[in-house]
Amino acid sequence: MTYRKVLQHPIIGRLSLIQFISYFGTWFSQVAIFSMLIEFNADEVTIALVASMGMLPAVILAPIIGIIIDKVPFKQLMFYLLLVEISMTLSFILINSLDYVWILMILIFIRSSSASILFSAEMALFPKILKGDMLKKTNEIHSIIWSLCYALGMAVGGLTTYYIGFDMAFLIDAILYSLAIFILLGLNINIKQIKYNISNWQMFKEGLIYLINNKKIIHIIILHASLGFTSFDTLVTLLADFQYKEVIAVPLAIGWINATRAFALMIGPLFISNLVNRSTLHYFFILQGLAIILWAFLEYNFYISLIGLFVAGFFTTTLWSYTYLLLQEEIEPKFMGRVISYNDMFFMLTNVIVALFIGYSSKWGLELKIITIILGFGFIFTAFYYIWFKENYLKGY
Repeated sequence: MTYRKVLQHPIIGRLSLIQFISYFGTWFSQVAIFSMLIEFNADEVTIALVASMGMLPAVILAPIIGIIIDKVPFKQLMFYLLLVEISMTLSFILINSLDYVWILMILIFIRSSSASILFSAEMALFPKILKGDMLKKTNEIHSIIWSLCYALGMAVGGLTTYYIGFDMAFLIDAILYSLAIFILLGLNINIKQIKYNISNWQMFKEGLIYLINNKKIIHIIILHASLGFTSFDTLVTLLADFQYKEVIAVPLAIGWINATRAFALMIGPLFISNLVNRSTLHYFFILQGLAIILWAFLEYNFYISLIGLFVAGFFTTTLWSYTYLLLQEEIEPKFMGRVISYNDMFFMLTNVIVALFIGYSSKWGLELKIITIILGFGFIFTAFYYIWFKENYLKGY
């Protein structure tokens, strides 16, 4: 099964195009948001809190998100979510000083809530219409698109913010979301919608009991959540502000650092996807950790650090997509939306914890190099956790 054949699937092809446009728009405006914060002289904790607002919805709204996904038809849900993202993005233009950072956080929270529901809905949809290698390749395509948009969005967003300012970046972002809506209108999904004759509260209890009674699923969720150790937004922003601004403008630094990492995220699966399986997964967790530690020792120089960051991003996409595949294969279709939302909750919770750890550790005087090394060791610990998991739940591999 090739990526080209997967993209020829009428649903996956159109959804992939929508993903490309909307993800590009998200990262395009991300540079503007963080550059705006630095322009307003925001401190480390404020930057970390703003970064956390993009992750919190998946954490605190997981039970609600899961029920929505299992009950509302996918296309209808996607349409309204994109409208919310357009509205919130245009509202960013109203922020003109640090006095309104709390409003910015609310807007980001609402936009990210829509993005979280949309992402979880897609990941719950794929296993209902795809199986086996087709599902594995679709996960990888989804992650590659995210990485490609991350690279292009950060790079182009950095240039746009630098030359024409924050407001124009937000306006362009809203236009891109609008284009995604027009493409969505032509999407045809012929899948039987499961009808639930129980209350939302009963659905919540039913999904939670199912998850608690499936220890194997819980362990896979924890393994996938470890990818949150690669939540580098706060770290990159602080590096650009503390170490690189004398070399290159902050928006350009943020853009090019993230673009380099995203390029690695994009091409990594092309080289290592077929090497990762249940028998070898722990080796790649170790390689991911060592790559982040290497980056830590190269952070002292902006241009040399790009090499380290490329290596650090090379393994991430494949680890993310493969651990997601392990989870999708274990969930009964009836509970897909609810369990997927809990998985995204734990993943984003890890992201939030990492963002706050970076912000507060830096404020308390810990070097960014040491912070980065700690994140690297998180993956080495995860490798040993997977070895234990494999011996107890994946016998024969």
